[in-house]
Amino acid sequence: MLANLLLLDIETVPAEADYHSLNAEWQSLWFEKISKTVPENMAPEDSYQMKAGILAEFGKIICISTAFFYENEQKAICLKMKSVYGDDERTLLQDFVKLCDKMYAHQKQFQFGGHNIREFDIPFICRRLLINRLPLPEYLQLQDKRPWDVKMFDTLTWWKFGDYKNYISLHLLANVLGIPTSKTDMDGSMVQDVYYKEKNLQRIVDYCQRDVVVTANVILRFKNLPLLDAANVVIVT
Repeated sequence: MLANLLLLDIETVPAEADYHSLNAEWQSLWFEKISKTVPENMAPEDSYQMKAGILAEFGKIICISTAFFYENEQKAICLKMKSVYGDDERTLLQDFVKLCDKMYAHQKQFQFGGHNIREFDIPFICRRLLINRLPLPEYLQLQDKRPWDVKMFDTLTWWKFGDYKNYISLHLLANVLGIPTSKTDMDGSMVQDVYYKEKNLQRIVDYCQRDVVVTANVILRFKNLPLLDAANVVIVT
């Protein structure tokens, strides 16, 4: 089972640094999109700052970190990670698809694994592929599939155990399960400021990779297997 997984996590930001960078038409489209889901007295520039990065129509992907499990010579469980990142989203997505194609060529039954990827990461990637006029590879053509035919190892779905009201963050789930957390020098709410104000993409990549390691350990905990030794996490540059 573990050998079939391609773990991933994405980091997203608003496509423009702020609401006022949008032209009049896109400002109108933003208001139309968001008007029913934010308080009436919230200014559009504030709602854009808060929500644009998590909406595929108004956001963009700046990092996708991926990883897969393998066993070393001592039969210990290891994790190999690779991230694609940059300001050019189209190139980033093309590199991600090439990486997935290699996995697909090797293992047709591979599954994506991650936290809340069914509701966020995978749909976001698919939408941004189309927006960038890139073809959807076969393993991401999910639009007509029934939910139970879409095979993913989503740790959020696992933790629900059929309770569809339940939501838990990766940070809380890690703490509940006694797993070292990824929230050290930053958290998800800081990503767009680190990107647009600090212009420190590498800091975001490091954070994204730590999230993938946490997710990998959650999966191992679900499987009642030992957590990863830090020495057995390999990052490919």
